[in-house]
Amino acid sequence: MTTWNLSGMKSHLFICNGSSCMKKGAEEITLAIREEIAQLDMDEQIHTTRTRCNGRCKDACIVIAYPQGSWYKASTTDIGREIVKDCIEQQNEQHTIYRMENGEMILNPEVASITGIDKNK
Repeated sequence: MTTWNLSGMKSHLFICNGSSCMKKGAEEITLAIREEIAQLDMDEQIHTTRTRCNGRCKDACIVIAYPQGSWYKASTTDIGREIVKDCIEQQNEQHTIYRMENGEMILNPEVASITGIDKNK
């Protein structure tokens, strides 16, 4: 799908289709997300892009929403569909690994499988 005009876009979902995520259903999750966007008639407001590895393989399948700055753990197609609704409502953090708050990424340890690497050391 080519998108020439991004006017009116409110969210851009980057859906990991790297090898770890693909082994955990990324293809089906990607299709579910795109179907949900179409069913909600949000094609003009939510754009999707398949990516390669987003670096959180243990939390596969990863979906990143921008400009919100939220990183989601989409382990099922149903969760993928919920993420689309969250992009619209921005109220549910049930599957959010990281969220942007006051310009800083905040980890949700209840969802994240790993903390990650401390780049400051």
